[in-house]
Amino acid sequence: MPFSLLPKAIFHKLTDITPAYLRERGVRLLMLDFDNTMLPYTSKIPTRELLIWIDGMKRGGIELCVVSNSKKDKAPAFCKAHHIACVTRSKKPGRRGIRRCLARFDAAPSETALAGDQIFTDVLGANRAGALSILVKPIHLHNIWLKLRHFVEQPFIFLARKRRITKP
Repeated sequence: MPFSLLPKAIFHKLTDITPAYLRERGVRLLMLDFDNTMLPYTSKIPTRELLIWIDGMKRGGIELCVVSNSKKDKAPAFCKAHHIACVTRSKKPGRRGIRRCLARFDAAPSETALAGDQIFTDVLGANRAGALSILVKPIHLHNIWLKLRHFVEQPFIFLARKRRITKP
């Protein structure tokens, strides 16, 4: 698949994505990055807004699967508690974890999306796999490395907005 660092859509936060938006694009499976997309790196406690959003996605017919590069137990524990499928050690932007998720749900890339907060892992991984790439604003840039990475991503965000790729 093509090498592209431009997201196909940009949302302010994960909970702004709706089942209707995904269904209009033929998406039935939403893959989710975990850290700084669903929860801050520094917290294990979901917001009420996130829990309501998860329930709304499920009721809206959208299947959810966390696809995380993490090796920690935080994402699997959250997913188990909230009945969400989970693939860890996915090695995004590689396609290994994404392929495991697609196989698990018997889904084609054209009927999937991946939402995450990083261009160099989540957006690139989704684009390489042929899925709809959705960039969301990071929840919390709590250290200098996250702030620097976000700064380096700004030209790609600007280009995506300029090309009107982000229009939901």
